[in-house]
Amino acid sequence: MDISHSGKITEITPQFITVEIISSSACSSCHAASVCSLSESKVKTVQVPFDFRDWSVGEEVEVCLKKTMGYKAVWISYVVPLLVLFAVLMGATKAGAGELFSGLSAIAAVALYYLVIYLLRNRLRNEYTFYINKK
Repeated sequence: MDISHSGKITEITPQFITVEIISSSACSSCHAASVCSLSESKVKTVQVPFDFRDWSVGEEVEVCLKKTMGYKAVWISYVVPLLVLFAVLMGATKAGAGELFSGLSAIAAVALYYLVIYLLRNRLRNEYTFYINKK
């Protein structure tokens, strides 16, 4: 099972196909979305490796990612930082540090974790490979 989103091809190069995805909140299809401040939609672009099939700019496609990669992304971006936060917070508290120092240490540890993820972004980008299918 794969995770997929509808998109439109905006650019084709020998290395990549650029696909534009419109990501919208669940309530954006509501009839009152134009007057509600809670509905939002964002345009995201995804670069997919060129696969030598016959594609054309403007073509509607499905951008797919293996479901296991989606779960891995959730772990990297949400679960591990939460565990780091709790571990440092509890460790500093058990070591006798004050609440302020414990809290700031936990926040600093999470910031350091995200800095490391940012520095490894190119390596992670190679692991998360999208592919496209015709609609």
